[in-house]
Amino acid sequence: MTRALILLALLLASAALATCQQQRIGTARAGEISANTALNAELEAHSATKQELLTALSATTIVTKYVDRVQVVRERGATLIKEIPVYVTPIADAACVVPAGFVRVHDAAAEGIPLDGTAGDPDASASDIALSAIAEVTAANYGICHETAAQVIGLQDYIRGQLDAQP
Repeated sequence: MTRALILLALLLASAALATCQQQRIGTARAGEISANTALNAELEAHSATKQELLTALSATTIVTKYVDRVQVVRERGATLIKEIPVYVTPIADAACVVPAGFVRVHDAAAEGIPLDGTAGDPDASASDIALSAIAEVTAANYGICHETAAQVIGLQDYIRGQLDAQP
């Protein structure tokens, strides 16, 4: 009978140890699930932060390119305007008569408005605008046009960068 009691005690001890081991395994599995959940949340946060960083870098690069591009356009326009007296001399100003009709067409085109419909007298006197002044206005207008084009290109690059950066 002592042997039976000893065997029963060993059997109960083994069952208790097995139960304890099962609880430890269950606790470990719960910890593993919790750790995996936390890891997945951190990976998602890392991915979102990485995406934000890439977007910010893209925007910074595009803005830098835009600023550089506009600076180059402005410098070219300023250089052209400074060179007008070299290419359109006072002698050329005196020799070239700028008709009033040309001034009207130019001004209407610059303002983006239609002409009033009357051509005017073809034998009318010349305008008092010098050829060099027309060259200066034209160079300034084209400079503004090129600057606006650079702005549009920069905006398009920025939008493309934003679209490319989206997951």
